[in-house]
Amino acid sequence: MKGLIQRVSSASVTVENNIVGEIDNGILLLLGIEKNDDESAVDKLVDKLLKLRIFPDDDGKMNKNIQDSRGKILVISQFTLAADTSRGTRPGFSTAAHPELAKRLYDLFVDNLRSKFPFVETGIFAADMKVALVNDGPVTFMLEV
Repeated sequence: MKGLIQRVSSASVTVENNIVGEIDNGILLLLGIEKNDDESAVDKLVDKLLKLRIFPDDDGKMNKNIQDSRGKILVISQFTLAADTSRGTRPGFSTAAHPELAKRLYDLFVDNLRSKFPFVETGIFAADMKVALVNDGPVTFMLEV
């Protein structure tokens, strides 16, 4: 399971010209689910996301997590994160989870995250989404569990 996270001052996701998820300060998470992922990967990534200290303290050092910073999280399904780009010029998706598994784990991830953190917005799984963001910093990390 892979999560590309960006610290943002704002982010939104639009589907068919309607904003379906929107946050101000917080984290935009692009979530990629691979075929060997399971419930334990969901738990690990949720915990890592909530504990990761990427927000500045009073001295400007990254010492605060999302809970300390009172931010929000926008979760977007992003199957292309599971792409294999090691050969050739066309990405391969043999490592990506089958859509049914990916949907189940995505929903489990969002439910698990919401049970531990109250400010979660989402996109729509497998929809054609337009994501807008203002990356704060810029601060971007790839999380893999």
